[in-house]
Amino acid sequence: MRMVRWSLGGAALALAVTVAPACKSAEREAERPAPPPASLADLADAVDVVPHAIVVDFKDGTTKAQFDAWETEWGVDLELNSVESADEALTLAVGVDDVAGVLEKIRQHPSVEAAEPLMEVRASFTPNDPEYARQWNLAMIDMPKAWERSRGKGVVVAVLDTGIAYEDHEDFKQVPDLKGVKFVSGYDFVNDDEHANDDHGHGTHVAGTIAQATNNGEGVAGVAFEATLMPVKVLNHFGGGTTADIADAIRFAADKGANVINMSLGGGGYSQVMAQAVEYARKKGVTVVAAAGNGGRAHVEFPAAYPGAVAVSAVGPDGALAPYSSYGKELDIAAPGGDKRRGDAGGIIQNTIDPRDVSRSVYASYQGTSMATPHVAAVAAMLYSAGAKGPDEVEKALYAGATKVADQAWTEQYGHGLLNAEASLASLGGGMSRWPPLYWALALLAFVLLTLRGRERPGYLNALLRPAFIVPLLLSTVGVYFVRAWFMGTAGAAGDVVEMASLPIPDWERIIFGRGRTVNPLFYSALIPVLLSLPAIGWKGMRSAVGGLALGFAGFLAYSAWAGAPALSWMPFAFLAKPWLGFNTVVCLIVARAMLKREDVP
Repeated sequence: MRMVRWSLGGAALALAVTVAPACKSAEREAERPAPPPASLADLADAVDVVPHAIVVDFKDGTTKAQFDAWETEWGVDLELNSVESADEALTLAVGVDDVAGVLEKIRQHPSVEAAEPLMEVRASFTPNDPEYARQWNLAMIDMPKAWERSRGKGVVVAVLDTGIAYEDHEDFKQVPDLKGVKFVSGYDFVNDDEHANDDHGHGTHVAGTIAQATNNGEGVAGVAFEATLMPVKVLNHFGGGTTADIADAIRFAADKGANVINMSLGGGGYSQVMAQAVEYARKKGVTVVAAAGNGGRAHVEFPAAYPGAVAVSAVGPDGALAPYSSYGKELDIAAPGGDKRRGDAGGIIQNTIDPRDVSRSVYASYQGTSMATPHVAAVAAMLYSAGAKGPDEVEKALYAGATKVADQAWTEQYGHGLLNAEASLASLGGGMSRWPPLYWALALLAFVLLTLRGRERPGYLNALLRPAFIVPLLLSTVGVYFVRAWFMGTAGAAGDVVEMASLPIPDWERIIFGRGRTVNPLFYSALIPVLLSLPAIGWKGMRSAVGGLALGFAGFLAYSAWAGAPALSWMPFAFLAKPWLGFNTVVCLIVARAMLKREDVP
């Protein structure tokens, strides 16, 4: 086996003023054509609106009998907000389909003082950690709101690094701000023992970003602070390691119950051994997150560049790509990594060890894609805790919630955009489950049948009860989702078959073309149903199957447009994705209608 030395990828690290620098980054400027992401304020406001609900405040003294008489004209059902609302006539309505249209009518009534969409207001969690105010990175990814949705409870994150200062063992001491954090047993692949202690400082810093003890009146906060950490040492006290150890560690973490693997490391060339390990972990349902590298050039390093890994670039406090951050065609997402050209305040601060004395605790300010990566890994943990099922759903939510750059669906510098924990969690809660595309398809089936004349209809139940119709409908909306659980960990061509079968047909492009950074628009279109409808014109036995397939595609595309269009390849602007999906939904419905129409009408 060819042994390749791996390292922290040239991570730009520097300790705070209380400690001497651990290593110095070579900062190289590169052209950055894409501007930094826009403000997150508008996005945060959008996700706070309660769907299909309004609040109407009438003039004091307005009675229930009065607004009951008016609500018929408005097409809503208004109820008093509480028993205390009778005097001020503060009312609510839910299940409102056209919120904007209804509000326009209601606001014209002279007895209405105010009418607006109902908003959800949450208490923003503010940790009492004394140095929390210095963590600009947590504000950048909207953590105060995100913490109200999830904190990573019950999720295991494996940190493959220089180890973690997680226990008192011989000369090693647990750092104070990791006391109370949950750990599961890990392994030291460098020294081949069960004590994965940190003798460098890098791994403890990374682990702190993921799950530093929070709201404990000590130091700083972590992102997914209720998550469980698995310490896995693959890098020695110089920050170097081998492909053999790292590949071994990836499989170890996947087999021992990790949901997320964080690898803030990189360097070397392509390793088939490591690529297969990443593939193995992903097929076992593990999200693998890795640093893009600190070369300051258009080259994403391995392991981030392997298919199946989420590649992360770094931004500074201004949201612009950090000068050291690598980028390129394999990039997935950007996250705060720091920019210390403006001093320690521009770095990422966490509790770690003094590399000169492993028993001594310090609060250190580091920078690098190594620091950006654990932000993404931690938000992935929060998504799992909030109900995401597998790497596909986690990645969809990460990318759907990312703040876009200049309204571009994807760029080489920022991937799908800048990480936003709150928006990603809101995206997941807004319907990232497997079933909604099927519900949309069934609703569209009812629409198609209703638009056919009575004698032309195949029958409401006849279509659904025919396997030739229902099987293609299911395959194109939900896939055979349970096969992955049955055959988890299957490798090679058989593993590709298992993964393909578990995905809806439009997502088969991930297997055929590889897990790309954007979605192939030919699969997210009406192309497949249209092509299959051509032979069905002459061969009537195909029509039921093609009709089910077309309706399935229509439901999948319609739901994709409604829930937040994915980033489509070859689209110069993100806003073009929804019109593309909408147009192709209509084409699929036309095909479905033609396939289901009975032609033996007298």
